[in-house]
Amino acid sequence: AAPSAPSLPCAYTVLSPLLLLPTAPPRSFQLDYEQDCFRKDGAPFRYVSGSIHYARIPRPAWRDRLLKMYMSGLNAVQVYVPWNYHEPLPGVYDFSGDRDVEAFLDLTAELGLLVILRPGPYICAEWEMGGLPAWLLWKSDIVLRSSDPAFLAAVDSWLHVLLPKIKPRLYQHGGNIISVQVENEYGSYYACDYDYLRHLLGSFRALLGGEALLFTTDGARAEELRCGTLQGLYATVDFGPDSNVTEAFGAQRSIEPRGPLVNSEYYTGWLDYWGGAHASTSAAQVARGLADMLRLGANVNMYMFHGGTNFAYWSGADLKAQYKPVTTSYDYDAPLSEAGDPTEKLFAIRTVISKFQPLPVGPMPPATPKYAYGRVDLRKVSAGHADLLDVLHVLSPSGPIRSQFPLTFEAIKQAHGFVLYHTQLPRDVPAPAPLSAPPHGVRDRGYVMLQKEYQGTLERDGQTTLRVTGRAGDALDVLVENMGRLSFGANFSDFKGLLGNLSLDSSPLSTWLIYPLAIDAAVQQGWPHAALPQSSGRGRSGPAFYTGTFETPGIAWDTFVKFPGWSKGQLWINGFNLGRYWPRRGPQQTLFVPGSVLRVGCPNNITVLELEGAPPTPFLLFLDQPLLNRTLSPSTWTAE
Repeated sequence: AAPSAPSLPCAYTVLSPLLLLPTAPPRSFQLDYEQDCFRKDGAPFRYVSGSIHYARIPRPAWRDRLLKMYMSGLNAVQVYVPWNYHEPLPGVYDFSGDRDVEAFLDLTAELGLLVILRPGPYICAEWEMGGLPAWLLWKSDIVLRSSDPAFLAAVDSWLHVLLPKIKPRLYQHGGNIISVQVENEYGSYYACDYDYLRHLLGSFRALLGGEALLFTTDGARAEELRCGTLQGLYATVDFGPDSNVTEAFGAQRSIEPRGPLVNSEYYTGWLDYWGGAHASTSAAQVARGLADMLRLGANVNMYMFHGGTNFAYWSGADLKAQYKPVTTSYDYDAPLSEAGDPTEKLFAIRTVISKFQPLPVGPMPPATPKYAYGRVDLRKVSAGHADLLDVLHVLSPSGPIRSQFPLTFEAIKQAHGFVLYHTQLPRDVPAPAPLSAPPHGVRDRGYVMLQKEYQGTLERDGQTTLRVTGRAGDALDVLVENMGRLSFGANFSDFKGLLGNLSLDSSPLSTWLIYPLAIDAAVQQGWPHAALPQSSGRGRSGPAFYTGTFETPGIAWDTFVKFPGWSKGQLWINGFNLGRYWPRRGPQQTLFVPGSVLRVGCPNNITVLELEGAPPTPFLLFLDQPLLNRTLSPSTWTAE
């Protein structure tokens, strides 16, 4: 039978304290299954919320973004906690600086916002490995997101660290966290392991107490709700403005016949993939769908309200027939742009909200000031040569690991970034012969050099063969880049590196030296600016470092950097890893540079690792606006 239309929940009137039942506790946040709504301190309550990810925003900008959300009329924010952002190695925790989740939560409370917390352990979020730490894959046969004892042990250790920080911040205990999500869209995962969900429910209850309001979120299809929901966890759905609101909430009603209607992820836009089109959703369409839901009395969280940036190596990837890595920008076409600026969409949403609940008094804070610092010339780092292969002693201080066959990133305990695989040609190759990787064997891109000459790139789900010539004993080096572990759509663990042997003319290559590269550690310690002279000598194509400096004119404002004629690589400014650039593939052409990364009164150090080939005259261009939507056709991916 077709699901019945959602019933209209209770009217949201603010009751005077005299009308409250005398048994109502002083602070409570509960489900009302009779009136189909939430009750906050006994009174009917509806949230209009927006998603914000502290891990995608530099800490100095947290207050600005949250204040703009509050001034938009939101009464709550929805927050993911990425496990891998806080536990980089087993038992090693980081809650400092940009990772100080408690400071972020305290700021939400200070600004008068309630919090819907999503601590995972899996979060998706288009984040590296969906928030799960890569070190879980050190046990190569682990079954993620299941009742595999190895996975549960790691999850429980983490929850015993995280959830005690959360408990005193629950609404019932005087804090501002009204609800906590368990797992995330589990119905979209193949395992359908109810023992796993029951275990999580037990852990969350034990660590947060019996009063915490726990819930799940899944897509609005029967098969997703079947495997993602569990008795004892309130089931909510997610859907965007393209969906039929009545049908989507009807799906929630099939699991929860009574209780508040909740869309936990109402999509204001969408993510971008490298090589895809820049996503956009019209402000009018988003506003119309929001109004439809609010008219039904539903609770809505807008995903995203502010997307931010996948700095460093934090962007994830999807598997949709093929591997699709997510761009560095997580602008999401959201109401607040990547740089935190109010958009037309924000004002359209605010107008809708104003028809259902009063807006805060006062103006919307303005866009943050931007500065076009202009052209900055770069020079290739000189160290005998300029190339990555010449500085392995700096980038891999521990030296290589010897192995008959290639080892994965996980086997050598490297989570992110790059690993270099070195071997030698076993025989003379006078005529071009195929150097091949097995299907899906390069995860995710392999930059191939023979005698330090760049030969081309092998790519997961792309080109897996290059033709080479050479002599016996010639050095063969493959620099392998991790473009982000799958965050959604996979039924398997996403190991990185060379997963199979490379072969030359169908004959497997052996005897490898494998160098784990600690590039970020070197750059953060001032290399190469502190260590090396510079040369303007033009080098060969292939992986190489370039440096430059620029000074700010007395101000450190946000800016956007463009890469004219560059191919693909990674950018650091003052040791801060701003993420991947890939103008050849697009659509993103500029990287966001937060003003908080820049210095006033002394030079700002730029370090670029270009992987395929810099322009003859290398320079960067600092602009006062982003360029996110230029996509080249696949036929031009190999040439500008």
